[in-house]
This record gives sequence, structure tokens and C-alpha cells, in this order.
Amino acid sequence: MQYDFDKLPERWATECEKWHSYPENVLPMWVADMDFVSPEPVVQALLNRVEHSVYGYPRGLYGELDTMTDIRSAIIAWLDGHYHWRIEPEDLIFVPGVVTGFNLACHMMEAPKEGVLIQPPVYPPVLNAAQKTGKLDQQAPLAQSAAGAYSLDWDRLDASIDAQTGMLLLCNPHNPVGRVFNQNELEQLAEMCLRHEMLICSDEIHCDLVYSGHQHLPIASLAPEIAQHTITLMAPSKTFNLAGLKFSFAIIQNPGLRKTYWNSSKGLVGWTNLFGRVAAQAAYEDGQEWLTQLLVYLEANRDFLSNFVENKLPGVSMVKPEGTYLAWLDCRDTGLNDPQKFFLENAKVAFNDGVNFGQGGQGFVRLNFGCPRAMLEEALERMRKALTERNT
Repeated sequence: MQYDFDKLPERWATECEKWHSYPENVLPMWVADMDFVSPEPVVQALLNRVEHSVYGYPRGLYGELDTMTDIRSAIIAWLDGHYHWRIEPEDLIFVPGVVTGFNLACHMMEAPKEGVLIQPPVYPPVLNAAQKTGKLDQQAPLAQSAAGAYSLDWDRLDASIDAQTGMLLLCNPHNPVGRVFNQNELEQLAEMCLRHEMLICSDEIHCDLVYSGHQHLPIASLAPEIAQHTITLMAPSKTFNLAGLKFSFAIIQNPGLRKTYWNSSKGLVGWTNLFGRVAAQAAYEDGQEWLTQLLVYLEANRDFLSNFVENKLPGVSMVKPEGTYLAWLDCRDTGLNDPQKFFLENAKVAFNDGVNFGQGGQGFVRLNFGCPRAMLEEALERMRKALTERNT
């Protein structure tokens, strides 16, 4: 079927965090939540489950392998079909969210190797994971070229690793800078981690949202020895706009590591949402048609945004993201001390403040272009008008 991504769903009556955090005259272009309806097979699967009218405890509350066989099969087929990565049913552990998943991984780390290494600017829950779990926060900021492109800073990475560094917390595709790290970069990262006897915890929640000319590679899929030291976190939530349904999964191919990870929940992390399971299975089994159309629409939005920024927003620049539906706007040449506040107050457009993404985020805002084109265009026109009025 043909999906209409130009239609803006009504979200004001749904207690939506994205829309209810600001007054009605503000366009919300911040949190990573798309303004599109989910695939029809997902909607129908949820309706069928709701009509059953009994919503009791599902099987698999305690991770039994002989449960949730259908969703395991759907995920295994998806990973094989999209990434040529073959895993076994027992490699999967289900968690309520990817943030929960990497916090569990941090809880695993014990002295003396309790350091967690990250690469800011990065998604705030990644940035704050070590601190929130009582571990050692270690950082190796990304490098940025004169043209604004980001890359891994190998010298900083090497200098940041010491005897206490126990885990690399990787974000790929990277939020907010939009990099999709290539095979050479991932192999070099993995070699570094193996050499220093570090685990890899890889947040790959945006893995299915990658644009022309780029290909996502799960780092654990590169080689068996890398897989033995890796926890991979994925979810259908960003791909199919299902974030509110609380269903994610960890892929851990090392049995000992998998057991340690499961035990790290300490009885505090509950099971995944019943409806999240239903939606995930339907999405992975029957959501490809929707996703194919979505990616075409998002890439066109990205290109429209890039062209507008280059030609109509003086002092603002961006590098086209290779993945995600998030743009990292560099506002440092506008002369604005606080671009997030300026655009909120003067353009009535809400962005994420770059400061919250850590070192290298000052002077940036993060824009979510996962929305109908008309909404994106309206937000950009408001920005243009606000900058024009400021400069006259």
C-alpha cells in the first residue's frame, strides 16, 4: 500500500511528550519521535490483540528460551536479511528500552575495570550513563574537520584508555552527528577494544535508518572474536515509530557475558510490554514496505533541509547525516549565545540544546526532520524570519 507521510497526525489529545512539552504555538522539532503513523500491519496486529480483551502476564517474564519464539524468529530473520548477521535464539535478551539496556551493561562493570568510554557530543543518556550507574566516566570527543564532518579521534581514544577502562559505549549510527561508521572504523575500534580487554556495548537503535551510499554494519557481525566481547542493543522503536511501547533487545553471543548481563538487572528491570512485543513482531515481519517508503521520504526531507540551511539560514551550517532522522545544526557563526533559546523564543520552534550532548555541543541544536515536509518547511521559515529580523 501507499503511505501518506505528508499527513500530520493529531497528537495534542494523546498526552505526547514531544508536543505537550511546549505551548501550542511552538513547533516541536526536538525529541526523536517521528510525526508519522506506524505501519498498517502493526496497527492491525495491535487492534487484534486489544480486541482479545484480556491483557494478563505474557510468557517469558524471566527470560525463558522456549518462550517468545515468534518474535525471536522475526528478529533473527530481519538481522540476517538486512545485515547478513546470523544469530541464535538464545543470543537475545529482551529489555524495556535501549537506554535501560546500556545502563544494565554499565552496572556489570566492576573495579578495577569500571571505566566507561564514550565519544561526545553524544545522546544525553549515553553521555550520563557512567555517572548514573556509579562508574568511571571516560571521554574521547569526536574529531571535527574544518568542513564540519565528524570522525573518530584515534589519538584521543588511545590517550583516554587506561587500566580502568572496561567498556566502550558506542553509538552507531551516531546521535546526534548522524555518522554511520564504516567497516574500517569499526574494525579499528574493535581491535582497540580487544587489545585492551574491553567490552563493547553498541547502541544501534537507529541501524535501520541509513541513507543512500551508506550501510550499517553491526560491530559484532564483523568477526566471531568481536561478537564474544560485544553487547548489541537494537529496537523497532525508532525504525517504526513505536517508542512508547517499550520493547528492545540485547544481542549477546557469549553465553557467560549473557548470563552476567541478565544478572545485572538485580530484579529491578521488568519484562517488556505485551503490546510492544505484538507491535515488534508485526513490524519485523510485515513492515518493510512502510520502511522502504519512509526512507525515501526522510532522505528527501534531509536534502531539503540541507539546501535550506545552506541558502537561507545565514550563520547556520550542517553536514548531511548519513543515518538517523536527526540533523546537528551548527549555529556558532550566527553570533547567538544560546541558539536553542533564541529559536524557541523568537521563532517558536523547539530544538534539543547542543549543550546537553556534552563536549563539542555548545552552539549547536539538534533538529528532528522525521515529520511531514510542510511542518519542516514551516519550522525553517520561522527560523529564517527570526534570523532576518535579528540581523536588520
